[in-house]
Amino acid sequence: MSAPKQLPRWADLALLPLVGLAGALLLSGGIIKLLGESPVQALKLMVDGSLGSQEAIGYTLYYATNFMFTGLAVAVAFHAGLFNIGGEGQAYIGGLGAGLVCLWLGSWPFWAVLPVAILAAAGFGAAWAFLPAYLSAKRGSHIVITTIMFNFIAAALMTYLLVNVLIKPGQQSPETREFAANTWMPFAHELLAKVGVAFTATPLNLAFGLALLAAVGVWVFIWHTRWGYELRVVGQNQPAAVYAGISPPRITIVAMLLSGALAGGLGLNELMGSQHRILIDFPGGAGFVGIAVALMGRNHPVGIFLAAVLFGALYQGGSQLTFDMPRINRDMVVVIQGLVILSCGAMENMFRQPLAKLFGKAGGKNDRK
Repeated sequence: MSAPKQLPRWADLALLPLVGLAGALLLSGGIIKLLGESPVQALKLMVDGSLGSQEAIGYTLYYATNFMFTGLAVAVAFHAGLFNIGGEGQAYIGGLGAGLVCLWLGSWPFWAVLPVAILAAAGFGAAWAFLPAYLSAKRGSHIVITTIMFNFIAAALMTYLLVNVLIKPGQQSPETREFAANTWMPFAHELLAKVGVAFTATPLNLAFGLALLAAVGVWVFIWHTRWGYELRVVGQNQPAAVYAGISPPRITIVAMLLSGALAGGLGLNELMGSQHRILIDFPGGAGFVGIAVALMGRNHPVGIFLAAVLFGALYQGGSQLTFDMPRINRDMVVVIQGLVILSCGAMENMFRQPLAKLFGKAGGKNDRK
């Protein structure tokens, strides 16, 4: 009996996600048709709304920045065999750290505030990931359960702080005072203007460059350092890791600390780059979208970047779609995003087997009868 065919690496990394995306678009088109709208026109509106102008591209990349940070956070933990569902809470608390720096160091110049804010965002995010990591490594608690619960604790803590401690005096809205202007992230159109490039004003800011640097850093760490090698060994085969002298509990804690630190980067983009204050629920679900981004991007920084841009385009293009097609509301856009996640994640094996028959090769020696 011959061994089942295996999908080539190029097909697994590139073709399979594209087929899944096409399947999601077909399903979405069918639903849009049932609503009485044209699927082709809807697709054109989404593409034009996300990539058809400088403004659209700016907003798409702005949203993608959040998804890059949270997607990288999920990927680092995943390589260690951990499923970190707590990116939302870690981003929330990481943003708190960055926001406190901006509130307290408003008199400092930006070049001095930025490194402190980065360290605070990473440190607060890592600290929020530490206890679930410790409970998993030392007490055997399930990392999925603890990280989910810490999302709720983070939300409750932030509500208390913004209502009772950090709220701007004399207002009822649960948010802090505005940060000093010298703590704001430089906008992309401002940076490009300095080199003679005209670009439409959008929320896209320096944090996008920081997210790209984080992606490069994750790639170097995971695949080109001894520590990254140890992390991957633990994720793939814990008994082999123990035999080689690698401590799985130590790797669990290190991976979760790095994951939380990366998730905390969302606060740099959202608070320092756009909102310029700490406010309720500023992550806006990006921590959960990061899970889909990491899975669709095969937990590789390049794939995560592409998947983040895709979901950024869905967010921005979806806004244009709901504006021009009244029958399609924001909930329908969420359905489209869910179908992309379903098709590229949960239903992946439905596409894998047919593609393996077309492009695959035998996975091993033929079994003897």
